[in-house]
Amino acid sequence: MTEGPRKQGLHGVGESQQIYWEEWGSPHGVPALYVHGGPGGGLGTSLYRNRFDLTATRVVGFEQRGCGRSTPHASDPSTSLVTNTTAHLIQDMEHLREHLGIDAWILDGVSWGSTLALAYAQAHPERVLGLVLFAVTTTSRREVDWITEGVGDIFPEAWERFACHAEQSGIGYKRGKGRLVEAYARLMESPEPAVREAASQEWALWEDTHISIGAGGFQRDTRWLEDRFRLAFTRLTAHYWAHDGFCEPPILERMERLHGIPGILLHGRRDISSPTITAWQLSRSWPESNLIVDEGDGHGGPAMIGRWREANDELATRASS
Repeated sequence: MTEGPRKQGLHGVGESQQIYWEEWGSPHGVPALYVHGGPGGGLGTSLYRNRFDLTATRVVGFEQRGCGRSTPHASDPSTSLVTNTTAHLIQDMEHLREHLGIDAWILDGVSWGSTLALAYAQAHPERVLGLVLFAVTTTSRREVDWITEGVGDIFPEAWERFACHAEQSGIGYKRGKGRLVEAYARLMESPEPAVREAASQEWALWEDTHISIGAGGFQRDTRWLEDRFRLAFTRLTAHYWAHDGFCEPPILERMERLHGIPGILLHGRRDISSPTITAWQLSRSWPESNLIVDEGDGHGGPAMIGRWREANDELATRASS
């Protein structure tokens, strides 16, 4: 039987929102916050904890607004997303830090979580001991348009299906005359359950397609079988991506805010979903960072996961010295 977290709970952060959090490792260790991907990915079975030395680290994980065990849940169409933005998530992270009595922590961000970790660090640099970013993104308009449209040059058959679904849905989308991500965001706000269901299935299929390179080929993510997860993930991701991650100005234009903060960036060369150019540009504008590119991995992978643990050990040692 898997041992559960040392502590866990729901923490009210205002606006009728409660976020789920959990804590692993040593209560006297270097604090570290795991920031999950998606948006809407949740903590799953909490395997992220294995990427830390739990004898020396106080590891906290939380599930962002609208997903996982946090409430209200974005799979419910009556749950408004008006108060679900990057600024709100940053405030939630601050509420949680204060609730747990932590002065400053290392941030571990994965995929979308790397965007949120960067945004938090730029808003509260005095609260950040260092950053470990895995499958690096900044959720700029260029990145969003690439992952929803440009990467169709690599997977034309799958993208044709993805785009055709939006064109045939009756919401006025036509290729070349609007952003596909905005069309899917509108579909996921439809009052018709069948419309939301169909759009979420097509989005999930596209997601599995574009991450297949570097992941051992195409395979379906079993999480999509759970309606609650799939509907929340798709709705939240389309919502955030349609607004360029609610990052204004863009993260790459605010990198002076990270002056003096160490960072380790882990990225796969074969990451078609998030090409290495973003991680490279980030490292170029952040002198205290170290970019590690794995030539064989894609959007995550076994080699990168091993380096993830090493990166956390390095920053924890630096923070405790």
